[in-house]
Amino acid sequence: MNKSELIGHVAEASGITKAQATDAVNAVLDGISNTLQSGGEVRLLGFGNFSVNLRKARQGRNPATGATIQIPEKKQAKFKASKDLTNSLN
Repeated sequence: MNKSELIGHVAEASGITKAQATDAVNAVLDGISNTLQSGGEVRLLGFGNFSVNLRKARQGRNPATGATIQIPEKKQAKFKASKDLTNSLN
């Protein structure tokens, strides 16, 4: 499912227009994004948790030349599904 399909599903399931559903979906995604950018976590009971993971700087190798390169530290978004969501998939 892509974003436009999600918007269509939200509009149909809640009985609102696609324009209103677009605003709602964008507001949710913006809220999650803004919270992660400020270093917070988003916990959605029964769905899962969004958090930020810091990957430390490390050395790597260029596969083409074999030369050692320095890979800088990086913040990465992380999602962990809840038990309820995981169990619903089985």
